[in-house]
Amino acid sequence: MDFNFIKENLDLYYKAAILTLRLGFTGIILSFFTGLFCALITYWKVPVIKKIIAVYIEISRNTPLLIQLFFLYFALPKLGIKLSSEACAIIGLTFLGGSYMAESIRSAIESVSKNQIESGLCLGLSKIQILFYLILPQALRFCIPGIVANIIFLLKETSLFSAVALADLMFVAKDLIGLYYKTEEALFLLVIAYFIILLPISLLAHFLEKRLDYGRV
Repeated sequence: MDFNFIKENLDLYYKAAILTLRLGFTGIILSFFTGLFCALITYWKVPVIKKIIAVYIEISRNTPLLIQLFFLYFALPKLGIKLSSEACAIIGLTFLGGSYMAESIRSAIESVSKNQIESGLCLGLSKIQILFYLILPQALRFCIPGIVANIIFLLKETSLFSAVALADLMFVAKDLIGLYYKTEEALFLLVIAYFIILLPISLLAHFLEKRLDYGRV
């Protein structure tokens, strides 16, 4: 293990990690709101739109992110739509993550007892009031494990961003291996970088689950 090589290239991994986090969390935030919208449409059983969302979820969950990125980066320009690498990465991650977030949020919403919803209606609450004051606060604690699992999954999927010419962590690792043949050192730095990014998220999720008393009704 060449520790001098590791020390000399730490800055490259730091810049790549910043790019990975910036694009990753932008995509994750957009994924959450996309998933929330889809879950609410499914919950309210809005005609036509519900079917469109069902088709979107199936397409998104059953196609790899790499194929989605290739479509955005290589196929759309043939149709006259040219997107930057960063835009392709964010849109691709949002498209993929939105479907996973939607399923996590939907299942959490459906886990709220229907008796409580009926009680809210008897008290004269509107559907909007029941949603924001009764359903969503309770659904929050049920969906945290699923949401966090999706966040970790999506951050790991950012390793595919190098396919659309983005200098993310995977791109830097492959570049260093190709230039200097320092495979062990480059992969060691890659593993450490993802570990540093993902471990705090896992620990925070564990704390939140305990804080919100997850799983107890």
